[in-house]
Amino acid sequence: MAEGMKDGKFPHGSTVPPQTDRVMPLFSLKGKTAIVTGAAAGIGYAVAQGLAEAGANVAIWYNSNKIALDKAAELEKTFGVKCKAYQVDVTSYDAVQSAVDEIVKEFNGRLDIFVANSGIPWVEGPMLDGSLEHYKNVVTTNLDGTFNCARAAGLHWRRQKKEGTTIHGTKLDDSYTYGSFIATASMSGHIANIPQLQAAYNASKAGVIHLCKSLAIEWVGFARANSVSPGYINTDISQFCSPEIKSVWLDKIPMGREGEVNELKGAYLYLASDASSYTTGSDLIVDGGYCAP
Repeated sequence: MAEGMKDGKFPHGSTVPPQTDRVMPLFSLKGKTAIVTGAAAGIGYAVAQGLAEAGANVAIWYNSNKIALDKAAELEKTFGVKCKAYQVDVTSYDAVQSAVDEIVKEFNGRLDIFVANSGIPWVEGPMLDGSLEHYKNVVTTNLDGTFNCARAAGLHWRRQKKEGTTIHGTKLDDSYTYGSFIATASMSGHIANIPQLQAAYNASKAGVIHLCKSLAIEWVGFARANSVSPGYINTDISQFCSPEIKSVWLDKIPMGREGEVNELKGAYLYLASDASSYTTGSDLIVDGGYCAP
């Protein structure tokens, strides 16, 4: 059953609204600790930049792109927050848990926000012609990696809400409310893309969306869980597609273009902050209208 649930019913009053009638203060992340995976470049780095600009101390994770070390130093200098890069394999739960525990100890003993952004595309065409090894890599990274991150973060949020203290035993200040877990899903979790064929990727992202909806129920009272589903965004992840294929994409996007990573920052900031205090189990589609027709 969900946390605190009894006889199939949710406990009344298990959450509280923000104690202000002003909206802008709710977007502030000052003093909060955030972790963003897959943050060396692309969507992940843009999100880390947005959270840092809002005042959060940010740990950025990377797999192999060591430019993350320079990017972390740049964020720290630009926004005056603590920022550090960590090389973490999200497909290994032990590695994820170890990194989360280390960061929580180093970043003021607390965790507020976790953005599970790491993901890889399917690049081998029709399912019947693709390799099983590639299938496993896609699903393990995109879905299992998100699950691993959620579990490691959720354990801290449950303890923080129950005990009301940092990992060092110090009382959490008033800036701590609930944990916020945000996963990068995809509009591909809602539709089947054409002309490129990517059944494994689509299935993995649909799984991410439903995982977050399920966690929203399980974690009610100590953390919120939501996902963001970007459409076609101008990043290196889509470079395997030819200009001809991309032209077909544009024909199907009502806004007539790919999105830029900076156009996603607001969605993640909303879900990370107390501005979304009554938002959990939601998937926010940012796709230029692709899924609307």
